[in-house]
Amino acid sequence: MNTQRAKEIAESPVMARVTFNEVPVYIQHVDEDTEMARIFPLDEPEREQSVPVRSLVEHD
Repeated sequence: MNTQRAKEIAESPVMARVTFNEVPVYIQHVDEDTEMARIFPLDEPEREQSVPVRSLVEHD
């Protein structure tokens, strides 16, 4: 995924289907300078982590 799309998803009120290592995640924030995203698994919101935006996959 590119940084701009990740930012759009993070700012949208509509939930998008995004995965990280095949795990559904929620994007909290995107840092455009570092191209990193702050995410957490949908079923484990306490497991926040920062990952490269390019490692995220959007599904239709």
